[in-house]
Amino acid sequence: MSTLASPTKAAARRVRVTDQSLTFELADGRVVSVPTTWYPRLAEASPRERRAWVLIGSGVGIHWPELDEDISVEGLLRGERSGESRSSLRSWCVSRRRTANKALQPTRRALRTGTSPRIAARG
Repeated sequence: MSTLASPTKAAARRVRVTDQSLTFELADGRVVSVPTTWYPRLAEASPRERRAWVLIGSGVGIHWPELDEDISVEGLLRGERSGESRSSLRSWCVSRRRTANKALQPTRRALRTGTSPRIAARG
């Protein structure tokens, strides 16, 4: 007698990302872990950015809004690494540096009026 197992979609419930690994805890109890280097945006991210993930749908994948990174559970189970090209990753890294430095730049208003923010003296 043979039995056919009905295919079920794997669903993520939790994610942990460290400098070394990306670990998905699945709804069926499995734990899958791969090197963080498989996903360069996660490898480049800060710990705070790595913790800022959301489930896609019912857990078919994970999305990191601040990193514009999506990883599907099925892809992870198949051992698929990031398909991002080096030039795309390089452009993304440059845009992150620009965004990070934006807070240090004078505002348009300050440029127009010739004023700069003042720091209140503490006495």
